[in-house]
Amino acid sequence: MSRVEAIEDILRRAFAPIHLTIADESDRHRGHAGAAGGGGHFRATIVSESFRGLNAVARQRAVYQALGDAMRGEIHALSLQTLTPEEWQRKRG
Repeated sequence: MSRVEAIEDILRRAFAPIHLTIADESDRHRGHAGAAGGGGHFRATIVSESFRGLNAVARQRAVYQALGDAMRGEIHALSLQTLTPEEWQRKRG
């Protein structure tokens, strides 16, 4: 299982998203000090009812908590977009 698949599996179990995309952007960070330790750089969009009533910081904390140890090893950097289904619909127009 790739790192992206492992992250996706964790996030699907934790948030039951209606939309989830994860991109591995590690190749853009070659030579970066964090990349030397083997941790990857990822970008994720998660659309879930679980985020309803949570501000941006609480949503990020929930994602970091769900990813647990991966945030201290496999993942060096994670850019997040966390949305409710209504926010996702508005964003898409």
